[in-house]
Amino acid sequence: MTARDGLPDDGDGPGGVRVTIPRVVIAGTHSGCGKTTITRGIMEALVSRGYTVQPFKVGPDFIDPTHHSAVCGRVSRNLDTFMMGEEGVRETFSRACRGADIAVIEGVMGMFDGLDGTDCASTAHVSRILSSPCILVTDVHGMSRSVHALLLGYSMFDPLVRVAGVIFNRVGSDRHRDIISSGLRLTSLGFVPRHPGLRVESRHLGLWMAHETGSDGTWGRTIEEHCDIEGIVRIAGSAPPILTGGPVERRVTPPFVRIGVAMDPAFCFYYKENLDILRAAGADLVFFSPLKDPLPPVDAVYLGGGYPELHAEELSRAACTAALQKAACDGMPVLGECGGLLYLCESLGVERTFPMAGVLPAAAEMTGKLQALDYVSGVWSGGAPLAPSGSSMRGHEFHYSAVACRADARFALRLSRGRGISSGMDGLYEHGSVGTYAHSHFSFAFAESFVRAARDWQRT
Repeated sequence: MTARDGLPDDGDGPGGVRVTIPRVVIAGTHSGCGKTTITRGIMEALVSRGYTVQPFKVGPDFIDPTHHSAVCGRVSRNLDTFMMGEEGVRETFSRACRGADIAVIEGVMGMFDGLDGTDCASTAHVSRILSSPCILVTDVHGMSRSVHALLLGYSMFDPLVRVAGVIFNRVGSDRHRDIISSGLRLTSLGFVPRHPGLRVESRHLGLWMAHETGSDGTWGRTIEEHCDIEGIVRIAGSAPPILTGGPVERRVTPPFVRIGVAMDPAFCFYYKENLDILRAAGADLVFFSPLKDPLPPVDAVYLGGGYPELHAEELSRAACTAALQKAACDGMPVLGECGGLLYLCESLGVERTFPMAGVLPAAAEMTGKLQALDYVSGVWSGGAPLAPSGSSMRGHEFHYSAVACRADARFALRLSRGRGISSGMDGLYEHGSVGTYAHSHFSFAFAESFVRAARDWQRT
């Protein structure tokens, strides 16, 4: 198939950009219905047929996109209306689809599950914004004819969302399939049998990462055998053009600072948009592993989330840890998000206590139970030099740890929504470093401020 850039010559104009790429949303009736495995299988099947597939994930999840990216060979992007706004979703979608033949968008939770019981940030919300047809994945284990009543409700609940077909998952037998087929109301695009190998193992923060599971093509072959790939492609091709505001105007400057980005099994949760916007603001990103590498010669460090608790002993002995402490105490800007926050603390308790970088005046401990799972929003109140005072922040928090701060701890982020580190306060800071439980979606103003702080330190 000939690749498309999603931006036809005859559709652009002063009102925006006309995007025409075929696209489909893979929605679910509920969490755990199998939409992640079905989505990955569809992507594998399309790639094996020669399609250039651009993957997306609705919501703030970091893990599912790693599986998409591994399959498609293109970086999966998050589409989150709470963090990005509706136009931000359209702009990211439009930009990411350049050079792709088809876009496949994995939904989040149940199709209509949004923020605080509303539609905001739901799969349906993103489907409407992108005028994308939906294929609904439903788990029929323990159901037969009743599934059609369920599907009828989903298809009629929001007349602005088009449910174009359904994939029945965990079908028990040929007879089970025949019983369901006799009462079809929606277009059937597949009956996927129960298959113990079609699942990804989970742990406390969700599924295992793509690099930990690999792929032998089983999911794609299963979808090829049991689903109508041509029908899925036809539905994707029926998506009407959408009009976006066009690419966000960013003053892209030549790199003049080097920002180290931790990237290894301990630190691996990053929104691709954040890395792109740091580059646009003038940063040369240098990827390194705190587990194995020395601290590279950089002007600032960005420590994303991940699993430092699984590598606490190794991190405590790593050469990078001591070097990071020294650089941070000398004033080098460091941003640590969630797992990065834990690494910047004085210690991390995981069965036993391990010394960490000792940059922030606090001790972290894994609690064994969920401490926070929600969207967050707040305002940077000053103090941390890498964030513009008075600017707003939106993001997401999800963790099983707690951070106990010293009495003289200072916070630079006051939350209007979310728990943060302590009683709605986040952004613990010391020297030029700041740690947050929030995984934030960067604004360009924040990226510029981060780069400016790195440049100021570079000049010293």
